[in-house]
Amino acid sequence: MPGRNIVKNYFEGGYYHVYNRGVEKRLIFLDNQDCHVFLRYIKLYLSSESTVRKMGESESKIRRFSALNLEKDVELLCFALMPNHFHLLLKNKTKKGIRTFMQRLTTAYVMYFNKKYKRVGPLFQNIYKASPVLHDSYMLHLSRYIHNNSLKLKSNKIKFGDYCSYQYYVGNRMAEWLKTEMIFEYFNSSVKPGNPIESYKAFVEMDISDSIEVLTNQNLLFEEECL
Repeated sequence: MPGRNIVKNYFEGGYYHVYNRGVEKRLIFLDNQDCHVFLRYIKLYLSSESTVRKMGESESKIRRFSALNLEKDVELLCFALMPNHFHLLLKNKTKKGIRTFMQRLTTAYVMYFNKKYKRVGPLFQNIYKASPVLHDSYMLHLSRYIHNNSLKLKSNKIKFGDYCSYQYYVGNRMAEWLKTEMIFEYFNSSVKPGNPIESYKAFVEMDISDSIEVLTNQNLLFEEECL
């Protein structure tokens, strides 16, 4: 029987909460380098060739990732890396966009991780899960949940708040491969018009129990608690 939230067919133009966890709930990010590498693969797949060149990659890697580029197939709206799992909020722009992106991203990261830590076998517990986000209001609650999740996490070794798209939403960082416009537009027009950055910051950092209730009812959260 197929697992819940294992999507076989994605709608073009649809939004999805995509997530996965380490096999046996093991840690998948053990130091800052691991987090950097995971995000670097995201950047390489979702950035233009000119941006990849600015990243200082070799000419052979530039050619390879130019051929594998998916910026016209997938948009990334939010992300958060956690000790034993990750969250992504993605827009599927073409029929196989998310499927191809996730296959390339996780395969590349597992190869890196296994080589670094001298291990073999799967790193993730299963194929990634994806929950369709069917309404704009759900997307707003989901972005709040994803960002709040990492902000509240306490870790002595890795500051996971640095590996979260929230830094881009509050104006600390900018990137072409992260699309913040839609959430800001909805938030500014439908929730609290004014200064979208300050308003969104206040929204994310307040109590999120209402968001958790909404997302749980829509099956948009993890099936079990994670670290």
